[in-house]
Amino acid sequence: MMSTLVIEQIPVLADNYIYVAHDPASGATAAVDPAAAEPVLAALQRHGWRLSHILNTHHHGDHTGGNLDLKRATGCQVVGARRDAARIPGIDVEIGEGDNFLLGHAAAMVLETPGHTSGHIAFWFPDSLALFCGDTLFSLGCGRLFEGSAAEMWASLAKLRALPAETRVYCAHEYTAANGRFARLVERDNPALAARLDQVNRLTAAGRPTVPSTLGEERAANPFLRADIPAVARAVGREAGADPAEVFGELRRRKDVF
Repeated sequence: MMSTLVIEQIPVLADNYIYVAHDPASGATAAVDPAAAEPVLAALQRHGWRLSHILNTHHHGDHTGGNLDLKRATGCQVVGARRDAARIPGIDVEIGEGDNFLLGHAAAMVLETPGHTSGHIAFWFPDSLALFCGDTLFSLGCGRLFEGSAAEMWASLAKLRALPAETRVYCAHEYTAANGRFARLVERDNPALAARLDQVNRLTAAGRPTVPSTLGEERAANPFLRADIPAVARAVGREAGADPAEVFGELRRRKDVF
């Protein structure tokens, strides 16, 4: 049975997003990367939903800080990466590459996306065209390489890039405006990037979130998904046809000091 998720986006901390995903067909509800418990509990009460799961993309505290309080309050199950189980507070269900996870009737494919952390995963719900990618992919950017190599992160991003263009990118931070300032230095003549920056400026001025974007938009405008494009390689001093992982690594190095 196919089911389309209802997704609520909750801004928390300085720039994090928690997502609450609800399957209307079954009533199952997940909090994705809950930094804190209270905003999730408030959303559940507002909608009359019962929390059945927590989905963690990685172990960082601004993604797992609400795990134990939510588990105590609701009895929900915590779902996280098998290879990082020791660092996921309260983990009950361990998953990895290619596994299918059911949130009620809504099916997700689990994708391992190391780079930001060694055990990072993403949840792709194809029927909902929804990708919960944590800190691997941001709009117009990507996560820092805390535990992985440039080659690992490029492979992870290429894996996400291959998903359908209509897929909505539910990333975990509101970094788009800052990412855009760097992206413009890389591809000044990219019309898709210019259009996205105009949109971001309008949304920001209106006090609205700039995510989710779509993978189609990111493929066209996000330099970190375009390391195999000759213009991007040249922008970081590499020849056309250079190893995309090397180009990506230079992009990431420059962004780290931007």
